[in-house]
Amino acid sequence: MMTQPFILSPRYRLDDELPWLEGVDPSRRYWIAVNGNQQLQVIIPGLCVSSVQELKEAILQFRSLQPQEIMTIKRVVGGCSIHCISENCYAIQGRVDGALTWHLFDKESIESLLMTSHPDWIPSPQDLELGRKALQMAFEQPAYVA
Repeated sequence: MMTQPFILSPRYRLDDELPWLEGVDPSRRYWIAVNGNQQLQVIIPGLCVSSVQELKEAILQFRSLQPQEIMTIKRVVGGCSIHCISENCYAIQGRVDGALTWHLFDKESIESLLMTSHPDWIPSPQDLELGRKALQMAFEQPAYVA
């Protein structure tokens, strides 16, 4: 019988010494300070649901992931995939300064992020500010690129 390897790679945990979660904006995007570095942030598209039933189904799907399985989060614009690496190690692909990177999380952290998609979740004032920042960044982009 083959057992799962013990993953020694550092991963984002809710009890990390360095705060990595900047917040979750109103459109349910996760703002992460890469390795706790506030100067290096990434935005990961998060789960959006329209009902508590959809949220329950997504949480159950996440909890049932086995190593090498993937859960895809689809959004109108963008999305992400949660890759189960081992029992308590999950990866989400992203870009840091244009380079492809993998952000590793423990199970509790991913589940907490997914729970922010609850229809009754109310963003904090800090999270609302992240939403404003995202809008400002969108307005700074060129309207048309040939």
